[in-house]
Amino acid sequence: MKSPHLVPATLGQTLITLQTRGLNRLDAQLLLLHLLDKPANQRGWLLSHDDEPLPPTIITALEALVQRRLAGEPLAYLTGHKEFFGLDLQVDARVLVPRPDTETLVSWALELLEDQQRVLDLGTGSGAIALALKASQPELHVQATDFSAEALAVAQANAQRLKLDVSFHQGAWFAALPTSEPPFDCIVANPPYIAELDSHLAALNFEPAQALTSGPDGLDDLRLIITEAPTHLAPGGWLLLEHGYDQAPAVRDLLTAAGFAQVQSRQDLAGIERCSGGQFNPTPQHHPDHDQPH
Repeated sequence: MKSPHLVPATLGQTLITLQTRGLNRLDAQLLLLHLLDKPANQRGWLLSHDDEPLPPTIITALEALVQRRLAGEPLAYLTGHKEFFGLDLQVDARVLVPRPDTETLVSWALELLEDQQRVLDLGTGSGAIALALKASQPELHVQATDFSAEALAVAQANAQRLKLDVSFHQGAWFAALPTSEPPFDCIVANPPYIAELDSHLAALNFEPAQALTSGPDGLDDLRLIITEAPTHLAPGGWLLLEHGYDQAPAVRDLLTAAGFAQVQSRQDLAGIERCSGGQFNPTPQHHPDHDQPH
């Protein structure tokens, strides 16, 4: 039986109707708060006002958003916002939705970086990583690249709105950098890492494909970055990479083969090895027995 469209009701009744139609409670609350022009952290307000009438002026807009969410479109594209590392980022279909898993990469970089150091974020997308690093450690010199001019427009708008000074460059990975660019103390990247025929892609069809897939095994971009990073790293600099849930052993092997030392991986909140990295040294004292992942 076809689910009924929304009709005038109280906020509480509307939330129940949305859940009956297949929306989870959190998504229903966030869509309602968005259209009521309330902050996303005001879910308690909805509970204390559940007997208030749903404003008739937002019924049509809410119905449209509900239909899009039920079709699988990410919630962040519907509200235009996504929280990442304490920042309110504006996002849309030009960029991937920032994931909480990626905060693992930011935290690791912040452990390694000191004031005044230079950091590069490759494939910045919405600017999430670069802006989180700059907001957390304002003295850092942060640069970011992306192949997509549309993605960079989103990142630059976020930087301006958040008043964070990050330099952006358009182009493919390191080729986007000015030729005279000095080396970096840390390079971070969350590149495409899904295999081209991976079954998980069906659930990501609303997000830009070029930011998701990377060759038959998903490692093409990771290989390129690992191969080229040493020429852009200062002695002792680190390369930190996000990758797929099952790719940590392969990425560690690639880093070791490229001459990186202290090769290791970090787990995300689910206990999955989500990031791997290593330290570059032109004359490394390489002891494979010591290069074990944490």
